Amino acid sequence: MKKGILLNGPISRIVSMLGHGDSICVSDAGLPIPHGVERIDLALHAGMPPFQETLHAVTAEMCVERAVIAEELEKSEPAFHCRLLKDIRDLGREQGNEITVEAVPHEEFKKLSGDCKAVMRSGECTPYANIILYAGVTF
Repeated sequence: MKKGILLNGPISRIVSMLGHGDSICVSDAGLPIPHGVERIDLALHAGMPPFQETLHAVTAEMCVERAVIAEELEKSEPAFHCRLLKDIRDLGREQGNEITVEAVPHEEFKKLSGDCKAVMRSGECTPYANIILYAGVTF
């Protein structure tokens, strides 16, 4: 049996196959997932699992170099936005690197999600609660 924190087989498989610069997306329940991008649907019902728990599970096994969020998140959900930025700063400290975060218009975010290896859909119902994570290297 696997010893790591992440028990979800499809997410574990995707994370283990990422190369430097490859991307994945952790999304809210409403983000449209582009055709051709693997969908890992974790949503059980509204709010479950929450975005932040899903993000923490994924980043427990992924080295993150940079991230992209929707610029609308800051105005729409300022408290959520602050928590997300804090989580990314904390992750960077844990990894020993600074993770750059870029905010782009939501329409551009949706286009960028088309290049992701997979989208992990949470049950989060907070508008614009999505993040694209770009893989770093551990050496």
